[in-house]
Amino acid sequence: MIPVPSVLRDEVQFAHLFIGQSLSVLGDRVSFVATPIAVLSVGGSASDVGLVAAAGLLPMLLFTLVGGVWADRFRRHRIMLVSDVVRCVVQGLLAILLLTDVAQISHLVLLMIVFGIADAFFMPACAGLMPLIVGPDRLREANALRGFVQSSTLVLGPALAGGLVVLAGAGGALALDALTFAVSVAFLARLRPRATAPEGAQPSARATFLGELRTGWVQVRSRTWVWSGMTAAAIYHVVVLPSLYVIGPVLAEREWGGAEAWSVVLAAYGVGCVTGDVCAYRLKVTRPMALAAAALAVAACQAIIIGSGGSLALIATLEAVTGVAASLFFVLWQTALQTHVPQSALSRVASCDYLLSTGLMPLGLALAGPASESLGLKATLYAMTIIAVPAALGLLCVPAVRRLPAQASDTEVFSTKVIGRRC
Repeated sequence: MIPVPSVLRDEVQFAHLFIGQSLSVLGDRVSFVATPIAVLSVGGSASDVGLVAAAGLLPMLLFTLVGGVWADRFRRHRIMLVSDVVRCVVQGLLAILLLTDVAQISHLVLLMIVFGIADAFFMPACAGLMPLIVGPDRLREANALRGFVQSSTLVLGPALAGGLVVLAGAGGALALDALTFAVSVAFLARLRPRATAPEGAQPSARATFLGELRTGWVQVRSRTWVWSGMTAAAIYHVVVLPSLYVIGPVLAEREWGGAEAWSVVLAAYGVGCVTGDVCAYRLKVTRPMALAAAALAVAACQAIIIGSGGSLALIATLEAVTGVAASLFFVLWQTALQTHVPQSALSRVASCDYLLSTGLMPLGLALAGPASESLGLKATLYAMTIIAVPAALGLLCVPAVRRLPAQASDTEVFSTKVIGRRC
């Protein structure tokens, strides 16, 4: 019998969120595979696949900062609940349209726009909710468990999606995703989070949207470790990860023997990510951002490992090590934000982080192809490393990063109130 992690036993509210979100994340992985297949199944082209993907992505980018402001003004779990209801309806409608053979590309584009808007409100609200349902000494464990689900479903989701598409078509796979959103709604409805602490950054009833957004940006700008961490994370997403999603598959096709070899590397990276989440769950560190910065420097070596010319076994092993490092960074980074940023401004800060990192990642994906055609595959991988590794090491050189403690001090809490009043 698999033992239940203590944080799930002790933090009942987190357990509700974790169960619902675990199923929802699995559904998201299924949808990621099924949606392009759905586009092709209704006669769409490769360009249409990109159009539908952009239809979901661009609204999410445009509304992420709005979602951060709203999540700091209203009850976060209710925003998440409404978002999941909307996404459940969208995926359900897509499934019905596909299963009844009446779906068109225009339907998919329109519904993905709605999905992207709802997604933009969910992410900042979820980031801000964690300190309201988990004790400060259990945040790292809770984030590690959520990271474990994110990592493990990267393997389980596509496998499940493949089986569902064969048995029930893309419509059946999307119907399952809609069902997982419905389950998440049921668990979110049971949440009873603590009220947001009345700190100085709390939006007032008369505050304008731009004023609230500015207050959130001051919370970022006033903390050297926050804006420098966001910058390093953005460089990792924009510069390093395209080596996995764009250049790596091409290099594997040309030099390693094709998709089977690349799947070995990706599987090794996934195993490393899962291992990193387990390590983050068990590790207790007094200077979490110092370890996070060191881990990011290791993760930033992914590109040069792929382009090293080593054997497949060596490359897969080293990519697994970078997977461990990447998971450690993200768990410790999220926990640091949730611990040291005022709860009343946390969603705004998280929305800035999300926009600057994940939001800018498509830019890196779009530039990686032309860069590799101009410079060559391996030269581009080396250039990625030359940019990313020094950026991560630079983060480690920041005194505020190295000295940040695991727990917030009384002095820090007071200073956040002063910052909020000045805004």
